[in-house]
Amino acid sequence: MELFFLALLVILMAAALGSGFPVAFALPGSAIVTIGLAALAGTLFEGNPDAFFAQGGPVNWLSAGVTNFRGIYWEVERDTLIAIPLFVFMGIMLQRSKIAEDLLVSMAQLFGPVRGGLGISVVFVGALLAATTGIVGATVVAMGLISLPAMLRNNYSHTLATGTIAASGTLGQIIPPSIVLIILADQLSGAVDQAATARLALYKANTGEFSMPSEFSVTSTSAGDMFMGALLPGLILVGLYMVYILVLSFVRPKTAPAVPFDGAYDRRFAGKVLLALVPPLTLIFVVLGSIITGIATVNQAGAIGAAGAMIMAGYRLYDGRGAFRPAILAVVSVVAILGTLQVVPLNIRQITTDADVIGMIVASIGVVGLLVALGWSGYRTLRIENTLRDVMVETAKTTSLVFIILLGAAMLTASFRAFGGEDLVREFLTGLPGGFWAQFIIVMTVIFVLGFFLDFIEIAVVVVPIVAPILLMDPSANVTAVWLGVMIGLNIQTSFLTPPFGFALFYLRGVAPAMVRTISMYKGVVPFISLQLFALFIVGVIPELVNYIPSRVSLTSVTAPPPKNPRLQACIEDYIAETNAVRGNEIRAAIEKAKGWDLSSLPKRRADEITKAIDNAGKTFAALDEVFVTAKAIDDAAVDYRPLHVKVRAIQDDIRDHKAEIQELRQRLDLAKRFRADDTGYHAALAADRERLESELKQLEASIPDDWEPRHRDFKKVLAEEKRARLTYRRVTDQAYEPIMELIGVLNSTDALLALEDDIRGLAEVIRSDRAPAAKEEAFKEVERQLNEGVADVNAIRSALSSTRRVVSRESDKLEKIEQEFQKVLAILDEEVAWRTAAKRALLPELTAYDAAIKYTIGLRLLNRMPDDIAIEIAACQAHHRDISLYF
Repeated sequence: MELFFLALLVILMAAALGSGFPVAFALPGSAIVTIGLAALAGTLFEGNPDAFFAQGGPVNWLSAGVTNFRGIYWEVERDTLIAIPLFVFMGIMLQRSKIAEDLLVSMAQLFGPVRGGLGISVVFVGALLAATTGIVGATVVAMGLISLPAMLRNNYSHTLATGTIAASGTLGQIIPPSIVLIILADQLSGAVDQAATARLALYKANTGEFSMPSEFSVTSTSAGDMFMGALLPGLILVGLYMVYILVLSFVRPKTAPAVPFDGAYDRRFAGKVLLALVPPLTLIFVVLGSIITGIATVNQAGAIGAAGAMIMAGYRLYDGRGAFRPAILAVVSVVAILGTLQVVPLNIRQITTDADVIGMIVASIGVVGLLVALGWSGYRTLRIENTLRDVMVETAKTTSLVFIILLGAAMLTASFRAFGGEDLVREFLTGLPGGFWAQFIIVMTVIFVLGFFLDFIEIAVVVVPIVAPILLMDPSANVTAVWLGVMIGLNIQTSFLTPPFGFALFYLRGVAPAMVRTISMYKGVVPFISLQLFALFIVGVIPELVNYIPSRVSLTSVTAPPPKNPRLQACIEDYIAETNAVRGNEIRAAIEKAKGWDLSSLPKRRADEITKAIDNAGKTFAALDEVFVTAKAIDDAAVDYRPLHVKVRAIQDDIRDHKAEIQELRQRLDLAKRFRADDTGYHAALAADRERLESELKQLEASIPDDWEPRHRDFKKVLAEEKRARLTYRRVTDQAYEPIMELIGVLNSTDALLALEDDIRGLAEVIRSDRAPAAKEEAFKEVERQLNEGVADVNAIRSALSSTRRVVSRESDKLEKIEQEFQKVLAILDEEVAWRTAAKRALLPELTAYDAAIKYTIGLRLLNRMPDDIAIEIAACQAHHRDISLYF
């Protein structure tokens, strides 16, 4: 019966959406009605309202949607959706300020004389508007009103003209900042959590181990990652559109003729183009650049964009003298703030000099100036045609729509799970032959077909939470969440062009002249839909187009993970192997030279550590070679083993499902015997189902090949050898570099120790002084603090000082005992100063040269962060998807 109510849920939702019922009410309404009917049927026919739910009951699932929605979006950490009203405000404000009109007219005049130039200018402007407004309807309407008449007047093909405008308007869905990307990032964050839990459960079930290596966990995403990941695919799509128009204009010149410009390409024209082009480009650079460089979060970048849009609207809408004064004031203020930031620290706690005070005053004036510029521009936009009020009302409407749909989708998803829909989808997808890619193609096909009938928000909030966890948890593809999100975003983009409900077609039909037939629009978008699908194919085949920029930004940012991060190790080892192939002889020569060092100036313990470290450095080459030998052994063994592994793991998955169903039937039969003792027919039906499943379970267990256990055991040995080789290499490299790194730090802090020598010796006067014991103890603590902050490895001195300080505190009247304890401090100090001074003079230059030779290979793991050039190479390696299914 659960399947019946699941089908009823889908039918009710489809009927409500198809009848034009508002989405915000269709989604939760169908969920509430279906759950209510299931509870009523269970009460009437089974005496239990929970009877027809896969698990739980009506109260649980009616409240689950709202509870989940609150649990997710009321968390402080989940602030992704705050960016939506900010970017919506930015887009609507730019559209109302007629920036789009200026761009279209200027670009058409600039590119018009080129064959196909008008079409190319529409695509170019569409891309710019996508990166600034991101509002499909506004972009299509603006280009339809301005560019379409010009294209038709100059004998452009109706199909090409309408297709170009409609397709260019949809670029705002994939070129960041995009509302759909923000929504997808939000939906995927929950999907990643579910996928991570499912993958961990799969690892435990298949291997019997309680913990899974962190490098096998599912890669999460954020709105910022989605923006960066979608950047290259969006530009590829723009390039495909332009190439298509250009090629078509040469193959069929009559479809896109050149349009001569009546004016002159003089300074005035250049100024007009720059005025139309530079402000939007600057805004794009500031908004996206701040995200990519890590200067601002997505929410902060949205606030920057909203402020920038209002300043641009302030000068564009104002016709009088001094139109640019607020914008000039804003630019000067920002330059003052940024310039001051480069010179002095803008932190009150760090102000120490008069220059810092002056810098703070200048920055404060800059902030005030920026606020005045924003207020000035806001006042203009409010007075001129009430623009600001209208923009805020539209922003509130759009944002409310998104959040109401999200709430409704949360309730619909909860009801879908209530009737076992999620398990049904998972079983269907995982049961498909062909593994992940068969599942992925089916999902992409379903999303593409749904795009003919549903809006992008409906697809994102209904379909993604159901299918994304299934696709993300699969270890055979091990795709990143950002790649999956961008792929879905590219696919969803087609929903604006696919008839009969393509919204871009509706918008264009509303402004197109009657001479343009609707069928011409339908024909016009077909090539562009094909180009979108081709771009989808390119990104699917080359995931680096999506993964590289987020990975690069992550590894080169201030908050980059340290090189010791488990996820980076395989790529770091690949990089070191490539470096060794080029610089191996140089590194070996440095190691051989180091073996001849005179270590007599060092204490015996340190000399032994350095000797062992140099020996380990020589062993790293063989240890790394062993890593790749064992990795190749896995690849060789996997050729024959993989088909067996895939087959048996699928059988074992079915076995686990059967056992779970049998357990559930046993529980239901026990409840039936307790509460429905007279219903023997129902008891017999449950018992028959259980016997059938038990029979199928035996067949599944018998279908596992006899050679599975020995072959699996042999392959596990190969995996264990690789793991041992990698751990050995990492241990040897750490032991080869850590003592060197520590000794360099110690010797470099010798001057700091010498600078504190007088303070330490001066404690003898403190001991003999008439100060109170508490004051003496405080003097010792101050010296200890300075040692901790400025001198490396002074544990012996600090320990002796602490011991003396405790004697001062407990036995302040026993001066002789205190002085005896302090003599131990001085003895240790003399010893430390002597060997450090001698070693710095004799060894530090050689240590520094040796460190330069091995630091970025043998020592790379122990660095706090990677140099940018190495991080870029590691990012390129990380951008690949790596199959890890054989470890499960």
